[in-house]
This record gives sequence, C-alpha cells and structure tokens, in this order.
Amino acid sequence: MRNIPIPSREEDFTADPAELFFDLSFVFAFSRLVFHLVHHPTLEGFGEFVLLFTLIWTAWSNFTWSANAVAGNSRPVRAVFMAATAISVPMAASLQEPFGNGSVVFAVTVSAILLMPIATGATLLVDEDAVRSSNVRYLLFTVAGIALVLAGGFADDRWQLALWIAAVAVLILNTLDAGAGDWVVRPGHFAERHGLIVIVALGEVVVAIGAPVVDALAEGEPLDGNLVAALTASGVLAGFLWWSYFDRPLPALEHRHEQLSDANERSRFARDVYTYNHFFIVGGILLLAAALEEIMLHPAEPLPDSFRWMLFSGLAVFLLGVVMSIVRAYTSLAVERLVAVAALAVLIAATGSVNGLWLLIAVDVLIVVILAVEHYRVEVAHRFVSVPRRTTATD
Repeated sequence: MRNIPIPSREEDFTADPAELFFDLSFVFAFSRLVFHLVHHPTLEGFGEFVLLFTLIWTAWSNFTWSANAVAGNSRPVRAVFMAATAISVPMAASLQEPFGNGSVVFAVTVSAILLMPIATGATLLVDEDAVRSSNVRYLLFTVAGIALVLAGGFADDRWQLALWIAAVAVLILNTLDAGAGDWVVRPGHFAERHGLIVIVALGEVVVAIGAPVVDALAEGEPLDGNLVAALTASGVLAGFLWWSYFDRPLPALEHRHEQLSDANERSRFARDVYTYNHFFIVGGILLLAAALEEIMLHPAEPLPDSFRWMLFSGLAVFLLGVVMSIVRAYTSLAVERLVAVAALAVLIAATGSVNGLWLLIAVDVLIVVILAVEHYRVEVAHRFVSVPRRTTATD
C-alpha cells in the first residue's frame, strides 16, 4: 500500500455519479417552479419564484462546494448524496403548494438539504484546520438561516413570506462572509458541476415544451402545423442557448479559474462566477421554459403580456449571467450579448399583437444573428486585419 500514490488535496477530479444522481432529482424541483410561474404569471408569482429558487439553489450550491472539498467518491459522501436525493423528492413535490399545504414539508426538506453538505465538510475535513474552520463558520450562519426557514414553514401566511425572505438574506450574507475564508477549490469540478445543472435546466425546457403536446394528444387533438413549427422553433432556441454557453464561455471560465494560483482568489472566483452568476443563468432558463410552455399551449394566438416579458426576462437574465461571468473572469465585455438584450427588449415591446409562434421564430433569428456576429468578430475578423508594411529607404 505504501507504493500507491495518493493525490494531493489540490488535485482536480470529475463529478461522481452520486452527484449526477443528485442533480437529476432537481429536474422535478425545476418543473414545479416552472409550474408555479405558468399558473401565477404575476409580479407576486415571480417574486415567489425568485424566493423559492434562491432557497433550492443555495441548497444545491452547498452540496457542490462540499463535494468539491471532500471527494464525492468516498462512501460517506456518497451516502450523504443518496440521502439528500431521497429528501429532494418530497421537497420538489411540496413546491406544488409551497405557501399552502406544502409549506411545512418544503421547510423541513430544504433545511435538511441546506445542512447536510456543510456538516459533512465540517466533520470530514479534519486534517485541514483552516478549511475546516471556514466550514464551521459557514455552518453556524447556515443554521441561523435554517432556523428562519423552519419558522416560516410553521408560521401563518402573514409571517411565512417575511421569515423566508429573512432566511434568504442571511444565507446570501453568509456567502459574502465566506469570501474571506479558506476553501478547497478544484476548477474543473466546479465547471463540470455547473455545466451539468445548466443541462438539467435545459432539460426542463424540453419537458415544458413537450408537456402541452402530450396533453393535446391525450385529448385526441391533432398535431397541426402551428404546433409542430412551435415545437421546432423551441428546440432550435434551446440548442442556441446550449451553444451560447458551452461552446466558448464555460471552457473559458474553467481555463481562467485554473490560471489563478492564489487559493483565496480561486475561492472568490468560484463564488462570483459559479454560485452567484450561474444563479441567473439557470434561473433565466427556467423563466424561459415557462414562457415556452404557454406558447406551446396557444401557438397561433398572441402571447399574453406577462408571458412575453417572461420570455424576455428569461433570455435577458441568461445572457447577462454569461456577460457578468466573462467580465469577472477576463474584464472583457461580451458586446454582442448586451446588444441582444437591448434588441430583445425592442422586439418584445413592438410585437404585442404577434402570435406566439412568429414571436418565437423572430427570437430564434435574433439569437442566431448575434451568435454569428460574435463568432465572426472573435474567430474570423482578426484574420483579415492587415499588418502595416514596414517602410524602406527605397520607398
């Protein structure tokens, strides 16, 4: 056994299948959040979506940080992931009525998922005093947030929302405070885990556009041309979103993360780019999924104002999440994506009477043009820049 090499704690590794299994359980949670948006397309419904998504995002993010520090393929960590996966199922189901009959179940289950990874890190990192100390400090503040979540779950309607908002504030302040701590950060693992959760969110787009079609077929309705076209346009848009994130930004972010040698800077980079900015990237995809589901239900009718702005908000938040990540990593501005946000706002504002199908096609055209222009500027245009010829005496 003495001749078997043990990797150093800084060495990177890939996500364990237990982590992937845990991610898949969030498909159910994401679908319930989209359901909430579709059935509550109001400012109040949007605010509730943001609150609920922040709580489950923090729970998922805590597991990502924990598994990044403590190898996910160890049996104790795998056991924790299995338990959390089982708990996440009733958590997701409770999102059907999170401010009613499901409030107690949601509060108890999300609190358990918030606590488990931090307790794991605080107990298993016994040979890393500074890192263990950061985990313990984070654990204490997390417990304070959990207490507010549990109190809200058992409170009446007047206090529930206020207590959960207070819990979110405490959990966010906790992440800000953690920026000064010592953490084990493996860039490749962070990039892979967040790429996987983006895939899970994009999978919810597929579910959202397919569910209305299944319902229509079950009721004996035909797949008419408008619905087929809307399905195709939605699939194209999902593909464009995949391309706009995975083709260049994600590998570039991972590469920049790997270049950082200071441990504290690596931690702050992971917090800012992944924990913070990917909140907007994933949340934007879920907003978009709700709008696409409404388009599938009525492709030949004008999209209601609330869903048109949901379509804009989802795409804008997704694009801006990528822009903020690139700015944080390279202090470089993705100009075309900012232009896309402005153009989308104009398009949404000017197409109030246009049916959902044609609006979706227009969005597809806009996104592909923006990606093509960006690709030309980044990959092609510089090849044609002429180098000035040196002047000689004979000239």
